[in-house]
Amino acid sequence: MVDDVDRAVAEPLEIFPVCHHSPASALAMARRLREKQPKVVYLELCEDMAPLLTELRNCRLPVAVQAFASDIEGFPPGWAPLSVVAPITEASAEYQAVAYALDTPGVELVLVDRSSDHVFQWDTRHEQSGKLSAEAAEPPAEPSTEPEAALHGEAVGVEIGDLRPRFAELEQHLLRHGKVRHWSEWWHQYVEVPLGDSDHDTYRQVMFLIGSLFRRLAPGQGDRVRVDEDRERYMWTRMREHLAATGTDPADCLYVCGAFHAASRVDEFGVHGTGGFTISPRTATTWQYGLIPSSHAAIEAQFGLAAGSVSIAATEWAKNLKRTRVKPFRLEGQAGTKKPRPAKTAARAPLPAPAPEATEDRLSGFLQRPPALHTLDEAELLGWSVDIVRAARRNGYLASTADAIAVFETSILLAAMRDRAKPTPYDFQDAAVTCIEKDTVPGRRDVRRLVEIMMGGDRIGQVGYDALPPLARDVHDRLAPLELNLQQRGVRRALLDMASEPDLRSCSDVLWMLRRLLPPGAARPVMGERRLGERSIQESWDLSLGTHQRALIELGYEGVSLEQVLEQRLRRTAYGAQATTAQVLAAVEDATLYLGGRRLADELGTRALEVLAGERSVDGAPEVLRRVRGLLAYYRTAEPVLPPWIESFVRAGYAHYCTLLPTAFRDEDATVGQVAAMLGFLFGMESLALSLGCDRTQLELAVAQSHPGDQAKTALLWAAQVQLGTLSRGELRARCDELLANPLVVPSYPRYLSGFVHALEPVPGLADVVVEAVSNAFGRLPDAVLLPWLPTLITTLRSNAAELAPLLIREAGRVFPARLAALDAWVPPWRAQPETHALPSSGDERGATLLARYPETCDAVADLVGAGEAWAPADGRAAGPTGVALLSAHRATCDAVADILGCAESWAAAAPAGHAPSLTARHPATAHAVAELLAAP
Repeated sequence: MVDDVDRAVAEPLEIFPVCHHSPASALAMARRLREKQPKVVYLELCEDMAPLLTELRNCRLPVAVQAFASDIEGFPPGWAPLSVVAPITEASAEYQAVAYALDTPGVELVLVDRSSDHVFQWDTRHEQSGKLSAEAAEPPAEPSTEPEAALHGEAVGVEIGDLRPRFAELEQHLLRHGKVRHWSEWWHQYVEVPLGDSDHDTYRQVMFLIGSLFRRLAPGQGDRVRVDEDRERYMWTRMREHLAATGTDPADCLYVCGAFHAASRVDEFGVHGTGGFTISPRTATTWQYGLIPSSHAAIEAQFGLAAGSVSIAATEWAKNLKRTRVKPFRLEGQAGTKKPRPAKTAARAPLPAPAPEATEDRLSGFLQRPPALHTLDEAELLGWSVDIVRAARRNGYLASTADAIAVFETSILLAAMRDRAKPTPYDFQDAAVTCIEKDTVPGRRDVRRLVEIMMGGDRIGQVGYDALPPLARDVHDRLAPLELNLQQRGVRRALLDMASEPDLRSCSDVLWMLRRLLPPGAARPVMGERRLGERSIQESWDLSLGTHQRALIELGYEGVSLEQVLEQRLRRTAYGAQATTAQVLAAVEDATLYLGGRRLADELGTRALEVLAGERSVDGAPEVLRRVRGLLAYYRTAEPVLPPWIESFVRAGYAHYCTLLPTAFRDEDATVGQVAAMLGFLFGMESLALSLGCDRTQLELAVAQSHPGDQAKTALLWAAQVQLGTLSRGELRARCDELLANPLVVPSYPRYLSGFVHALEPVPGLADVVVEAVSNAFGRLPDAVLLPWLPTLITTLRSNAAELAPLLIREAGRVFPARLAALDAWVPPWRAQPETHALPSSGDERGATLLARYPETCDAVADLVGAGEAWAPADGRAAGPTGVALLSAHRATCDAVADILGCAESWAAAAPAGHAPSLTARHPATAHAVAELLAAP
């Protein structure tokens, strides 16, 4: 390890080892940059992220530099989307280097680490873990439950200085002998505090030693060590290429990298290194770059740090600056920072480079020197104790002054037990939990989380407007009429009255698209809805775009406008390899709702027709039925004619489901609800399908070929036969009575009822029969059978027919009496005997029997047609001319009937009175038919 330290110190290109988010590293970096003032800063960060660093001045830290790829080539499709993030905080050494390089004229910043594409090319850990993991291998000791911990999503994290033992036994040894609970506390106690006041040479040598220790004690991780060595070869290759291309003196450069990589033993190490490392080309994946908001909790969750450690580091950074009076570097115009005061004197010229000489050994003295005993700062500890009690009371804890005193004394006691003269924030946190935490947490946050907030809080960054992608800026511009600060975190209430302000309709369109594209909660409608054919005139929204800024920024990687992104997603859904007909129809509905027009909807509708033709299952039949009904209802009211694609879909769907119907009845995997949805499509779309050329015989044959073995499907088949007319209602009632009369079938009777209830979907007219079947069961079954069977009936109806139960209940409410008093005298309609009237025997009389039974009606009709003859005698013999005389009275009618029958002959010139014309004599059947139509016997 000493050899590793000597090798790194002797390198002509100065290596500055750091630990990510370490206040000691940031403080040492600020000091060294002001002393050395290098002309070139090499930084361990993905080289393709360099153009984004200038946008940091438009953001409030912490933020993360992100590389994002949704359309990937050269990687497995299951990896998409790819995302790499590099979080940056103010208390990090890399931010100091970036701020110095960007704001100092004549200084060049060069990123030398592998590209985002190579991060995934070299990552082989997915083969072992089944998923892409972050650069930090260890999970956090106490996972954060705060929503801010998910700001980075599923991105792979890249950090500078991953300093953590990869040897589990070594880490446990350090934690046990250091009397600490987790690694972050050990690092704070034994590295951060001792190095806070050390000089530059001591800092470098100690960090080189730690990096060499952790590097050499990393057994059993060959793949990870190989990737680390490839990264070191990559970085030294890039630095030598830059030095050769620009002719820069290595003494004027500074190489900022993690201490783990500073103590490297690869052949390419150093400006005079050997070895011919070949950098592989990038894949054809198109990468998008941007800045996303980050937070202390997100950094801790992603890189396996203890909860609150980054917040405590930020507090230590502020205290170190105040104590040492070191002036840090900040980007000009940086959001969230104070403007620097104008300098009173001219800037100091850079110091001349010192002559190369042997570096003095500072490491031995540092390791032999006893730790400095920091005196107890009672004022600071008292302030912490009072603040935590106040915060606990605000969050529902019954804390008092006595608890503040107990926390103060316990902190000192814990520090003494751990051989510390001054309590650390971690000691204070343990003391607060011990003295204040009770059995239950009354609020949303426990005491440990309250201490983290009090120590510095979970600072959440924000990407400024100028640093947002074009899509995000366009969203904010289009929502400007709402006059809300949508970049601020939290929920904002937006009220839209489109009746009085029609200009707000465009804002409403944007909000509905955001609701469709962003995660739940980013745009939540409180009042108003958007459905096919319906538009609200007033809406109320809860907006939290500032909280979901990362999701909005990632939308900008997919397109330049919301409409373009939505269209791309709908096409991706419709043309996906696993797309179903229901999903494509949902995409058609969304295209109609949010994008308007017919172009995309017609294209996706044609795609739905193709997907339907290739499906061989009925899993999506209920959703298909619901979607098609809604689209048909919309097009019938909003369009003059139906689109051609939906006519073709109904025609193809009718034939498709007729073909699958017999198989679905026999298939055990097909549920009764899916088969009912198929019948609902066939019966509900039957009139339109027949008008488009379908044949009803196909449906009749499909039903005739269906032979289900399940009781529910059997009842569903009976309902379909009733709808087709092959089974009468009386026969259906008789079958239900037979089921109740058979003791062997009674236990499965609820399954039949389930089928009948599902039959209300395709045959809603059977509601009265279903009510009768249920009522007969309650009336006829004995209690010994009914009571055990009742829970089964209820659970069956609830699980299988919850959406159809209201129809059944309404029908029962119509049939049963409304009051309890009328129940005793009430007779069910299916038991009441209908009144029948026996018709007299007609004898030889024709079909005019009803005319004599109701003479008043007949006289009224005769008066209307001008035939007011007298009635024949009761014996049926006519006193005057018979009804055939009407033919002569109404010759025009007789001629029209004769023309229809093809018997166009002339009337007799002179017929004796009371005799029929020749045409009547030759066609007596026609004469009698016409006479009966004219109500003449």
